[in-house]
Amino acid sequence: MKTSRRCRALLAVCLNLLALLFSTTAFLTTHWCQGTQRVPKPNCGRDKKTNCLNYSGNSTANDTTGSHGVHYSWETGDDRFLFRYFHTGIWYSCEENLSGLGETCRSFIDLAPASEKGVLWLSVVSEVLYILLLVVGFSLMCLELFHSSNVIDGLKLNAFAAVFTVLSGLLGMVAHMMYTQVFQVTVSLGPEDWRPHSWDYGWSFCLAWGSFTCCMAASVTTLNSYTKTVIEFRHKRKVFEQGFREEPTFIDPEAIKYFRERNEKGDGTEDEDFRLDCHHSRYPNRCWSFWINRTRKGRRRSKERSESL
Repeated sequence: MKTSRRCRALLAVCLNLLALLFSTTAFLTTHWCQGTQRVPKPNCGRDKKTNCLNYSGNSTANDTTGSHGVHYSWETGDDRFLFRYFHTGIWYSCEENLSGLGETCRSFIDLAPASEKGVLWLSVVSEVLYILLLVVGFSLMCLELFHSSNVIDGLKLNAFAAVFTVLSGLLGMVAHMMYTQVFQVTVSLGPEDWRPHSWDYGWSFCLAWGSFTCCMAASVTTLNSYTKTVIEFRHKRKVFEQGFREEPTFIDPEAIKYFRERNEKGDGTEDEDFRLDCHHSRYPNRCWSFWINRTRKGRRRSKERSESL
């Protein structure tokens, strides 16, 4: 039982550690959602000759811009736009820099509509509490696994770890759902220069929900370990109590018949033979109970004789 309980505790610790790593990584990264934004192309000039618009009609300008200069016409309106890559997290939204290398980042809290900023801050607080409760649950599980020699203390730590882990999982689920809601509203009502043309969920979002899955698996494993240990202890206690009650009260009919016959014969070496029989008996405890009863009966008879005299 001790080995299986230790294996379950070790599995719960590993799952909780994975949940903690996934949630922290997702909270600090900016790939919850990603996609493309449609932005207007800049005008062509001396410094900008690619991916730009050329409104002049002379051939010199056309030769200067080359094949990357786009000749705008009203029939091909999509040629005015570029599609740049962006990715967004809880804290920042980063967009591809079309005029050079690198990315341009701005606060996602500033991009969110005013009506959704309260929900976004509530999501941030829930994410922080989610991580903190995971840390508390992980600490209790490690304490129960490595420093708990008493089974009762281990059960108490196990129960508290399960409660904290379940609470953290519920907070994490609420936080993820609130952030998803805020992002979808920001896509519709956010700044026009930021609104995505197409978007999808990124790897940070997958890590966040993977963290929630590991967290709930750890809580279920911890609760299962607690429940199994309690059931095993109750079963052993019940068996012990039943055995303790049945042991002195069990009377073998053959033994009763045997001792009655010996009492009727009144053999002088009865006590010595009785000790030998009990010594070689398969049930010495039962013989010992008969010996106690017989002694009590003898004392009672002696008392009655003395009173009669």
